[in-house]
Amino acid sequence: MGKVISISNQKGGVGKTTTAINLSAGLAEHGWKILLVDADGQGNSTSGLGINREHVPIGIHEALIDEYPLTDIILETGYDNFHVLTSSKDFSGIDVGLYGVLRREQRLKEGLALLKEEYDFIFIDCPPSLTLMTVNALTAADSILIPIQTEYYALEGLGQLLGAVNLIRLGLNPELSIEGILLTMYDRRTRLGAQVVQEVRNFFQGREYVFETIIPRNVRLSEAPSYAKPALYYDASCLGSQAYRTLAKEFLTQQSEILSVC
Repeated sequence: MGKVISISNQKGGVGKTTTAINLSAGLAEHGWKILLVDADGQGNSTSGLGINREHVPIGIHEALIDEYPLTDIILETGYDNFHVLTSSKDFSGIDVGLYGVLRREQRLKEGLALLKEEYDFIFIDCPPSLTLMTVNALTAADSILIPIQTEYYALEGLGQLLGAVNLIRLGLNPELSIEGILLTMYDRRTRLGAQVVQEVRNFFQGREYVFETIIPRNVRLSEAPSYAKPALYYDASCLGSQAYRTLAKEFLTQQSEILSVC
């Protein structure tokens, strides 16, 4: 049975989509079968993998509203073991479309139920706000991975996200756990970066897992989407790609430790 992990933060620009694409690619390199769900209305995970949303007739938006089988709209990415469930050009209106639908918070969970048998890990790239789609993603997920930018006000808005997680646990998904906190966009040249890293580790000490791997601020990571490739394949030797490969290994080690405890 595969594991569903939502990648989410209320703040935008924290490396959420970059993490979704490159962690997925890194795990696929290790032979794990990965599905990336583009649940963000901007569709950056879709375009970042070289897929034109204008050419996607049925995406997750239509599938969730019309209860169309998700198995029929999964696309290959061109990379081994790595598939994507794309958004379409009409995805930005999904909250309006779902508003009057029965079980509207459960649609994604129900759609992914069968896919959990086919994939080892399913990652959901969430919108950078608490929308109905985000609620769907957290309801469908086994855990949530939270990227946090290592800059001033890094923890801003985090309380709102953790509050939303608690509400989801109470009302819709009592098993939802925190997969981990990922520090991103780290600039080792500044004192502020090191201070924020320590601040985040102190904040979560003894409560949640903070990944040892830190994702650096890296030009190649920023360039890769414009070439419609994961950074791991755009420039395998850059510091950003190396960091995401290290993260994939740490992630797998963490999964092994969790299974050994269970």
